[in-house]
Amino acid sequence: MITALANPQRFLAFSRWAAPVLGAVAAVLLAAGLWRAFAVPPDYQQGETVRILFVHVPAAEMSLIAYICLAGASFFGLVFRHALADAAARAAAPLGAGFTALALITGAFWGKPMWGAWWVWDPRLTSELILLLFYLGYMGLQAAIEDEAKADRACAILALVGAINVPIIHYSVVWWNSLHQGESIFTKNGPLIAGVYLWPWGLMTLGYMLLFGSLWLVRSRAEIWRRRARTLALRAAG
Repeated sequence: MITALANPQRFLAFSRWAAPVLGAVAAVLLAAGLWRAFAVPPDYQQGETVRILFVHVPAAEMSLIAYICLAGASFFGLVFRHALADAAARAAAPLGAGFTALALITGAFWGKPMWGAWWVWDPRLTSELILLLFYLGYMGLQAAIEDEAKADRACAILALVGAINVPIIHYSVVWWNSLHQGESIFTKNGPLIAGVYLWPWGLMTLGYMLLFGSLWLVRSRAEIWRRRARTLALRAAG
């Protein structure tokens, strides 16, 4: 499947119908997730603030997933010089930055009543902020280098260097003292949180993933057409 979609024409044909389908399913899941999030009872410790987590936690998870996609596409673009991989990497960066910013902003709204501060230099918070800086650095470097081929190579290297931060974010609560709790869902003995909270989390997480998939396809399509138009314009000018 992946090999077949590596062909730009096949990818464009596939994404033409896949993007709206994924987007529609994502909208349904997110609507259901938000409805369930407001329907659950307040947490005995966090009160009504627990509802923020149904937006915050999936956004934080997606910030990592999006960066893995960015780094993976960058790797294939750098090693195999595949134009579609470069386009996919460039398309993923703004989406990942958006999820990361959403995670940091909603985390601040949750942290103020829970921790008494909008921001603390917690290991996970700090490494998540660094992730946002990598996203912004990737986009800034793309814009700063006029030669597109050189920009793709330079940004691919930056993306692969930044991938080191992904396991740091994930294991930061294990390696250092952190205000964030450890893994509470995928544990050896099963989820540590009440089942009533698992449903909205699951719906929101799946909705975020499909939303990212839909927008990634749309942005990748736009990037392919932009590159084709640029190539034609250069040929006409030359």
